[in-house]
Amino acid sequence: MLWVDAAKAEALRKELETSRQGGYFPITDEEKKMHRRLNRKLDLWVLPFLASIYLFNGLDRSNLGNAQTDNFSTNLGLPSSAVNQATSLFFVTYIPFHPIIVGYGKKMGQVRFITVLCFIWGLLTLCHAFIKNDAQLIAIRLLMGAAECGFYPTAVSYLSYFYPRYDLAFRFSLFYSMFSVAGAFGGLIAFGVFQINGSLYGWQYLFIIEGAVPILLSFGAPFILAKEAKTAWYLTPEEREYAEKRMIIDSAANLGSATKLTKRDIYEACIDWRLWCTLVANICSTLAGQGLATFFPVVVKGLGFSGALANLMTVPPYIAGSIVLLLFAWSSDRHKERTFHVLGGLVLVIVGLTLTLVLPLENTGGRYAGLIVLLSGSFISSPLTAVWLAGNTPEPGKRVIIIAFNGWGNLSGVIGSELFQAKYGPDYRFPLRVTLALIVTSFVLYIIINCMLRYANRMRAKKIAAMTPEEIEEENRSDVRVGDKKYTFVYGL
Repeated sequence: MLWVDAAKAEALRKELETSRQGGYFPITDEEKKMHRRLNRKLDLWVLPFLASIYLFNGLDRSNLGNAQTDNFSTNLGLPSSAVNQATSLFFVTYIPFHPIIVGYGKKMGQVRFITVLCFIWGLLTLCHAFIKNDAQLIAIRLLMGAAECGFYPTAVSYLSYFYPRYDLAFRFSLFYSMFSVAGAFGGLIAFGVFQINGSLYGWQYLFIIEGAVPILLSFGAPFILAKEAKTAWYLTPEEREYAEKRMIIDSAANLGSATKLTKRDIYEACIDWRLWCTLVANICSTLAGQGLATFFPVVVKGLGFSGALANLMTVPPYIAGSIVLLLFAWSSDRHKERTFHVLGGLVLVIVGLTLTLVLPLENTGGRYAGLIVLLSGSFISSPLTAVWLAGNTPEPGKRVIIIAFNGWGNLSGVIGSELFQAKYGPDYRFPLRVTLALIVTSFVLYIIINCMLRYANRMRAKKIAAMTPEEIEEENRSDVRVGDKKYTFVYGL
């Protein structure tokens, strides 16, 4: 039996139905035990596997920069601007295809979709080792953009179907931290691979290794990832029942619609002001992390480190970024708050950028410390913004579209590829100044978004105060207003 005290549990459930829904919280001792046990199983099976895939997704973003430090362009006789152009063109397909690819993946089935994407981008990464000219490089990067764009929003959506909103930020940040770990891990892999003396160039071995692993991972996806909680082979029947019930309470939505994507979902997502305001803030806030990722080894090299050592010196900033992200995400879940944690991360970025800008180029240690502080805060805003949007969008169909559109935040990668050009080296002061200006802009935008959500909650609270318990229950059950439009839905702040 799921509930130890059925009468008490039912009374508490009734109270929830006639109150404002602000997320799921276990009530009875039995629920709390079940909640922890279920999360442990998801943490053991789902989270590590998705995180491993995202690790190699991150490696595929930064390996071109690592290859560049091993004479990639020189060996192929590429023009000096070829790598920047290929990086920019990657986002030509990566960004606009987000909602299209993700929408198709929703109909195809998320597990099958993740499997196919992982196999394709692993194969394309491997193909980098055998390109002969800049046309082939550009063609492969365009195809990679289309193949990779669907994974991140699909993974966010997938996790949001299994974890309640205030259990999600830390877990998702563990997943997202693989992007910063990829920066550190990528530097270590590159440093080791470039020491190989074989018949191929070091950068060729790099692409072969980092392409083969995603292909292998793709074969494991159908066996490890369940389509939904009630079909997860690693859960008991009791755990499956509880998993479904807690998500219904958390989202105030019928999870039976999770497999459907309707025209209404797309329309509601497109007219949602939260999406577009958050998108602009996200583009500005992620420039330091996303935009700088590919060219970070080159920027570090500009401080005076050699090619191989430049890759090795990228490791500490990315490790710092991972640790700080997890601390902020844990605190965000614990305090059930998003905005000020995002702002705290942006403060670290502003401090790091300021140090890097004001210190002279000769002060290598000081400027390197500034880069560590910069990257310590640069990975916080994107994952917390994603779970913030997911938690504030209870309808599954609309949620996946909103997260897909939010993927357009990767426009920061396009901006970064155009900003961090060799002509601005070795100090890169102009790109860093532009980055600082956009980070400050995002800081202001996040404050505005918080104020607007706070105002919406206050107006709804006034309407609820004037309603009877019967009217509140009817509001919860009625389809006149759905999802976050219901007066009983509380926006997370």
